[in-house]
Amino acid sequence: MSIQRQDTKQRMSRIVIHNDTVYLCGQVGKDATKGIAEQTATMLEKVDELLLQAGSDREHMLSATVYVRDMKDFAAMNEVWDAWLPEGHAPARACVEARMARAELLVEISVVAAVKR
Repeated sequence: MSIQRQDTKQRMSRIVIHNDTVYLCGQVGKDATKGIAEQTATMLEKVDELLLQAGSDREHMLSATVYVRDMKDFAAMNEVWDAWLPEGHAPARACVEARMARAELLVEISVVAAVKR
């Protein structure tokens, strides 16, 4: 059993790889002053970067949990998600309304993926 941790800080690692499974810590948009579409797009860019770093990609996602500050943003978030997600590669997904760590954050995602082989 091998566990690899990358970018580890006191509270969390940005990436944990256990055997052939990649776990990403929660990702948020790059600029919290932007609206839901921009925050979602830049959040997903970060997911792409971390999956690549871990030897995976969006086609190998197993599950995703999306947290939105307000469900009124659900449709707009999904528009960006649907355009980003490769057809036929949808992961198991949950989306919940949640209070965020900072009030200006509108969306956050946690991803589990398989390593590409």
